[in-house]
Amino acid sequence: MSLDNFTEIRPRELNKSPFQLIGKDWMLVTAKKDNNVNTMTASWGGLGVMWNKNVAYIVLRPQRYTKEFIDNSHTFSLCFFHEKYKKQLSYIGSVSGRDEDKLSKTDLTLGSYKNTPFFEESEIVIICKKLYAQEFEADSFIDKELVAENYPNNDFHTLYISEIQKILVKKVL
Repeated sequence: MSLDNFTEIRPRELNKSPFQLIGKDWMLVTAKKDNNVNTMTASWGGLGVMWNKNVAYIVLRPQRYTKEFIDNSHTFSLCFFHEKYKKQLSYIGSVSGRDEDKLSKTDLTLGSYKNTPFFEESEIVIICKKLYAQEFEADSFIDKELVAENYPNNDFHTLYISEIQKILVKKVL
């Protein structure tokens, strides 16, 4: 498999619900640091328009190993898969790349677009370039119950807003 198995589309041509893609189907957030790649499963984030740019946003907790990779890279990918990969996404989300080579325990194949890693089994790949990062702060929450429900350990997410550089969709063969 290679980029030959994908077709590039414009962001406005993406006809999938981000609520389904991210919240229900999940995604892999993947980045490269030095010569190493790490990925994590995520179900929080979004797609939209900011600063007159098509953007994706993700949030990462400070203890996530993938955060080190995102912080040390200008780009990353968001990969979305057919439901038959749900078990593998669940596994990837349950172990840390700090503790084991979790990718070796899956049948996912790493590909790369201009030094940005992605998975060739993906149905949709979004290549992102970081534009903005900021840690959430307790004082900024208007609904204070969100802090109690989601941050009992004060491990606030960092928000990353990134420009969508490319959207690749698996070709139907």
